[in-house]
Amino acid sequence: MRRKSVSHNNTMKKVRFVLSLFAAYWVVLLLMSGVHTGLLVLMDRFQCGGVVQSAVAMAYWGIVAAGIAWFAVGRIKNTYEIPMQQLADATSKVAAGDFSVYIPTLHTADKMDYVDVMIKDFNKMVEELGSIETLKTDFVSNVSHEMKTPIAIMKNYAELLQADRIEDGLRKEYAESIENAATRLSDLIVNILKLNKLENQRITPEAEDYDVCRQLCECILQFEDAWDEKVIELGTDIEDVAMVRADASLMELVWNNLLGNAVKFTEPGGSVTVRQTSDENYIRVSVSDTGCGMSQESMKHIFDKFYQGDTSHSKEGNGLGLALVKRVLELMDGDIQIASEEGKGSVFTVTLPVDGMNENREVYVHG
Repeated sequence: MRRKSVSHNNTMKKVRFVLSLFAAYWVVLLLMSGVHTGLLVLMDRFQCGGVVQSAVAMAYWGIVAAGIAWFAVGRIKNTYEIPMQQLADATSKVAAGDFSVYIPTLHTADKMDYVDVMIKDFNKMVEELGSIETLKTDFVSNVSHEMKTPIAIMKNYAELLQADRIEDGLRKEYAESIENAATRLSDLIVNILKLNKLENQRITPEAEDYDVCRQLCECILQFEDAWDEKVIELGTDIEDVAMVRADASLMELVWNNLLGNAVKFTEPGGSVTVRQTSDENYIRVSVSDTGCGMSQESMKHIFDKFYQGDTSHSKEGNGLGLALVKRVLELMDGDIQIASEEGKGSVFTVTLPVDGMNENREVYVHG
């Protein structure tokens, strides 16, 4: 994810001890000086000696100093010590792995000073750390689950292959099942590595000018056997040439994932259509199918890692394809939109800027 600059309201108070407080101290000292003068006049009237006057003056100013010190200590405690102690305690809890910590601000939103802003930013940081921790836990859980299934399949069929007597047909079937499970496991690892590379490193996509129409045609041809096997009708509406500036290898990943999903979710005898249009600013490519479609809830999570709205096809994928697509298009300064209806199919529309991504910006993603 890209770092976001944090800006705060210009009306935020820059200091905690306002000038009015110092003015109050000054007025108090003037009043105390007046009282002191009054005491001296009173003691002269009663003809008190110099020793008595000195003792009274010292006692008086001692009491005044103690009162001011007590007030100042109270202000410092409420202003700095208590908030800093709360922040220190909260920091210790976060360091120990507790991300449920929350510190209330000292003032309302319209009267916040820099300590309130610091506390507010701390709360936001803890909230984001908690989200990251949850994502990490979910990611590990999902990866473990996705790896467990193909490993179990390979183990079971390997045990069956060890039988003393086994028909050649069954031996071939078991071997194919092991190969398919190994391929699924390999694809999972490859996709995890790709997603890790896209999300957790500084990435500089290698932009080049190339013909996206030719690339689309080449990607479509890779699925020729899949079309024929499921008797899917393929329709294309693609321009002769459409030049775009992008990373060709990453965009190939996008087209292959979208075409692969279209084949996977389209029932035998259905149809898939690839359309491409362009204007002076953008190139748009849509991949539509007559498959099972998606619910509104599924569309909200379709780009989440490991999310599979239609679990009947879960054995054919690992839920990382569209997460990869989304991340690649973010790097290309592109966009993807979905239109879908349950039982009627889906349409994925990719929009790319003709001039390509902004190559001058630095891409930073957390890691």
